[in-house]
Amino acid sequence: MRIGIDYTSAICQAAGIGRYTRELVNALLAHDTDDEYRLFAAAGGLRHRPVAAGDPRPGGAGGLWSPTVGGLPRRARLRLLPISDRRMAALWHRLRLPIPVELFTGRVDLFHSPDFTLPAVWGARTLLTIHDLSFVTHPATVHPLVLRHLHAAVPRSVRRADHIIAVSEHTRRDLMAWLGIAQERISVIYHGVDSCFRRVEDRDRLAAVRARYELPGRFILHVGTLQPRKNLPRLIEAYAGLLAAGEGFGRNAVGTEGRLGLVLAGGKGWLDDDIYATIRRLGLESQVRITGFVDDADLPALYSLAELFVFPTLYEGFGLPVLEAMACGTPVVCSNASSLPEVAGEAALLVAPTDASGLTAAMRRGLTDADLRSRLIAVGLARGQSFTWEEAARRTVAAYRRSARGGKK
Repeated sequence: MRIGIDYTSAICQAAGIGRYTRELVNALLAHDTDDEYRLFAAAGGLRHRPVAAGDPRPGGAGGLWSPTVGGLPRRARLRLLPISDRRMAALWHRLRLPIPVELFTGRVDLFHSPDFTLPAVWGARTLLTIHDLSFVTHPATVHPLVLRHLHAAVPRSVRRADHIIAVSEHTRRDLMAWLGIAQERISVIYHGVDSCFRRVEDRDRLAAVRARYELPGRFILHVGTLQPRKNLPRLIEAYAGLLAAGEGFGRNAVGTEGRLGLVLAGGKGWLDDDIYATIRRLGLESQVRITGFVDDADLPALYSLAELFVFPTLYEGFGLPVLEAMACGTPVVCSNASSLPEVAGEAALLVAPTDASGLTAAMRRGLTDADLRSRLIAVGLARGQSFTWEEAARRTVAAYRRSARGGKK
C-alpha cells in the first residue's frame, strides 16, 4: 500500500503535534516494511537543517526539522513545498480551493493527516488524527484566529474522513458528543514514550543541563508551552502556598541548595500575560525560572534533576509530559481533568486543576512523604515504559489497513 502523510507539523512545531508526527513517522518507517510512504511538508520560509535518516527530531528552536530526502528508506519519499504552512492552510481551508493532495504525494491508496484537518483528495481513502477538542470545551484558552479556523475546518474534515484516530478515550468521547460520530469510526491510539526518556545518572550531563538553563539547586518542574490551558497561574499560586507553609522550602531555607524553585520549561505561547502578572503579584521573580524552549535532547536530564513534576492542565488530549517524567523516575502530581486520569493511571497524585490549596497539599505530600515518593517512582517507571511508539505505529498501520479495506471513494 502507498500511504501519504502531511509532515508539515513535524517541521513547523517543536512540541505538541509536531513531536507526535515526528515520532509516529519515525516508528512507521522503522517497523512497517511492507508499505511505501509519501510525505510532504509546506516548508516555505523555514531554514533547512538536515538531520540523520530516521531521526526527524528538532535540533533547536526556529529551524526546519526533517529527514533528508537522500537519507530516507527507499520505500519513503519527502517533498518540501515552497509555500508556508499558513498559506497552504488558507488555500485549503479558508478559500477551500480543491487542490488535491496527490499533486504533492503522487498517487496514494490512503492519505493520513495527523493535524486536525483534511485537504482535498482525488480518490484516496482518508484517515485523520484528532488530538483534543480544547477549542470546543475551553475556547477562551485558544488564540482567536486558531479558534475560528478550527471551528470551521475540523467539522468538515471529521465528516469527510473515512476513519479517525483519537489519541485518548477521552478525546474519542468528546468527538462523539460534539459531532455525533459513530464509535466504530474512531480508533484510540495512544502516544508512545521515546526510549531516550530514562533516569539520567551521568553527573556531567546533568551539570551541563543545569548550567545551560540556569536551574536552581532544587526545583519543581512543569514542561509545556506557556499558554492558558496549562493553568500555570494556579500552579504559581500553589507553589507560593508551599513556600508560605515553611518546612524548609521557602526563602528562609538555609543556603541556595535548601530553597525550592519552580521551573517552567517550554516555549512562549499565547495569552501568557497572566503568568508573568501572577509571578510579580506574589513577589516570586527570583523563585520562578522560565527557561524558554528546551531541546528534546535535554529533556531527560531536566526531568531527572527535578524533585517533582507538576502538570495541572485544564484540558489535555493526551498529556505526554506526564509519562516522560514518570519514565525518568520523577514523581508526578497532575490534574484529574480530561484524559490525565486515563494516561496517569495509579502512578500520579491527581488533583482538581482549579484547587490551588489542594495542589499545594499534593505537592507537599509528593515532596515530603518518602514512602509515597518511592511508590510513585516505582509505579511511574512501569507506567511510562508501557507506552511505546512501536505499539502506536503497529496500531496505526492496523487503522490504515482497516481504512483501505473500505475501497475507493
